[in-house]
Amino acid sequence: MKFMKLGSKPDTVQSKGDDARYVATELETELIVTIGNIKFYLHKFPLLSKSGYLQKLIATSRNEEKKNQVDEINISEIPGGSVAFEVCVKFCYGITVTLNAYNVFAARCAAEFLEMNETFEKSNLVYKIDVFLNSTIFRSWKDSINVFQTTRDLSPNYSNEFTLKLVKRCLDSVAYTASIDTSKVDWSYTYNRKKKLDEKAVPRDWWVEDLCELHIDLYKQAIEAIKTRGKVPVEVIGEALHAYARRRIGGFSKGSVRVIDKSLTESIIELLPDKKGSVSSSFLSKLLRASVFLGCEETVKETLKKRISEQLEETAVSDILMFDIDMVQSLVKEFMDRDPKTHPKASVAKLVDGYLAEKSRDSNLLLQNFISLAETVSSFPRQTHDGLYRAIDMFLKEHPGIGKSEKKRVCGLMDCRKLSAEACEHAVQNERLPMRVIVQVLFFEQIRVNGSSTGYSTPELTTTTLNTEDDEWDHVKEY
Repeated sequence: MKFMKLGSKPDTVQSKGDDARYVATELETELIVTIGNIKFYLHKFPLLSKSGYLQKLIATSRNEEKKNQVDEINISEIPGGSVAFEVCVKFCYGITVTLNAYNVFAARCAAEFLEMNETFEKSNLVYKIDVFLNSTIFRSWKDSINVFQTTRDLSPNYSNEFTLKLVKRCLDSVAYTASIDTSKVDWSYTYNRKKKLDEKAVPRDWWVEDLCELHIDLYKQAIEAIKTRGKVPVEVIGEALHAYARRRIGGFSKGSVRVIDKSLTESIIELLPDKKGSVSSSFLSKLLRASVFLGCEETVKETLKKRISEQLEETAVSDILMFDIDMVQSLVKEFMDRDPKTHPKASVAKLVDGYLAEKSRDSNLLLQNFISLAETVSSFPRQTHDGLYRAIDMFLKEHPGIGKSEKKRVCGLMDCRKLSAEACEHAVQNERLPMRVIVQVLFFEQIRVNGSSTGYSTPELTTTTLNTEDDEWDHVKEY
């Protein structure tokens, strides 16, 4: 961390209890400055020679009848409070004071308030701090973040045009460094991300972990500023938001969030880039899960559902496993409402098959819910029905008490022609399947074997072949 030392005299500012500060000297106190519940017992010359504000304040409060008495003033409104004022006091007395990223912002605001500028003395405190900020602090990535973090400590009561400009300078420094070409970035910039052994070049998201140190109010400003500069790809912005959610929202990665994180979650959702693919499906799914649990506005949840449906073909089963059947069905229907020509339906069908296979492990899953979701994607093309077969098999395994007619409905979702040789081998030995299904599997597998040797393809299934009367189905022996 960079720092600057001002003054050379030893520290003679001492405390008397918790509410009094004084400079140890033989001179009598001439001025008492009150800030909050703390009183500073000081001398006029060191302060008035450098502070235009104190000069004017003393001049207007001076009373001829009290000219030999100690002046008392109250400046509780000074930015940074008593701590920042003490820095200014030490500078006025020539006492050694160290400025760094953690106290320079408050000290600069206090110096501006006290009018410690070039009008009253050359190389005054305002000038010295500005040189330090521009030549050192704002050229250091770590210090820029640290000083930006301290801007939140400043009470809103101290907010004015100057402090807002200074906050913007801190923000611009962070946004500029995060946006520079990675060829100009050294690994020493970042302090939260460790370099991997096989990582030669600095990655695009080198700054992501460092910004996670910021409170959400400041983080929002930083991300918006980085977006505005337009130098960072939206995919990196998406990665940054995901990293921030993992770090700041308790239980986010495990799908269990706390009610106190509702505002934080909504803020992250607001910051999501609009471009499709800029945020991973996994991240969007976790945000949707959190928004449902936290009771966020319906518009928020609908926005997330739309975003997930736009890239449902890229979604993994683990991403949607946290949702109930109704939510997944809603996502699929949202997906289907898009332009049919752009639908990569096969991957979505595979996704739903995998989801059903996992959800079927729950013995409380209702038959109608299983069938309803499966039928939603029944028209989607699949190279094989192996995934659907696995889902059906798992459902039958976990629901051994269902009747024959119900088994018929479940197995009727599957096209036996589209089972792979491996799936067929498993199915013909599967005692959970009705005998009629096993016979169909054997029949079409035999046709396929014969067809491959003769060059003929498997014939189209007919209603007569696949569908039998209920009484025939019910009287077939099951294994």
